[in-house]
Amino acid sequence: MKVEGLNLNGANLLVTGGTGSFGKRFLQAVCRSFKLERLIVYSRDELKQFQLRQAFPVEAHPEVRMTIGDVRDRDRLSRVMDGIDTVVHAAALKQVPTAEYNPLEAIKTNILGAANVIDAAIERKVKQVVALSTDKAANPVNLYGATKLCSDKLFVAANGTGMDKTRFSVVRYGNVVGSRGSVIPYFLAQKPTGRLTITDPRMTRFLMTLDDSVLFVLKSMQRMLGGEIFVPKIPSVKVTDLARVIAPECSQEVIGIRPGEKLLEIVISDEVGLV
Repeated sequence: MKVEGLNLNGANLLVTGGTGSFGKRFLQAVCRSFKLERLIVYSRDELKQFQLRQAFPVEAHPEVRMTIGDVRDRDRLSRVMDGIDTVVHAAALKQVPTAEYNPLEAIKTNILGAANVIDAAIERKVKQVVALSTDKAANPVNLYGATKLCSDKLFVAANGTGMDKTRFSVVRYGNVVGSRGSVIPYFLAQKPTGRLTITDPRMTRFLMTLDDSVLFVLKSMQRMLGGEIFVPKIPSVKVTDLARVIAPECSQEVIGIRPGEKLLEIVISDEVGLV
């Protein structure tokens, strides 16, 4: 997955939340395209790290290092960022209902965790940090979106002191096709029952593939100067149309919107001036 002008050969990368859907595909892309010095997978789930290691055995990928840690732990972050050139911050609590029912936990990970990433990166003189965001951060109506909006603000503002050389940017996009907890695996699991549950027939969602999300992050790494929120042009789809494509033979049952959900997602609010 080549990006013109981007050369990560010999680089030291760290991916927070590296065992998630994005992190795994990101590892595949950069390990295939570049000869890295180190690629540190930083996450708190030892089982997922064990499973990921099976796909990236030490013998074939000595550059890939698995490190247990939480973005809530600033000291641990600072230690693993020693000598790191680039950080991709993908760690988050991202399930909307989970954040609604566990608000303080979402705040600790998504906001305070973001602050810890920023502080550790500045302390260790990391060259660049790219933070993953979500369309739910635009005019948020749920806690998850609100925490990611706060996180976005923190990363953009981190460029403003002029005292440090670390550059921070944000990448904001919609739902990733097939990621854990997303609607497509949910529909596929329901397909054998002959019935798909639809929250609201008017609901639409932005969709992009995992490969597209990884490519967009790599392009943003190449283009960033610091302080940007990169937003791609991506298609939107009605949930009912998606259900019809996945399982045309199934009936659709409307069950109502879950707590914190929007009918129509946006990636940029109307109030934001565009240049």
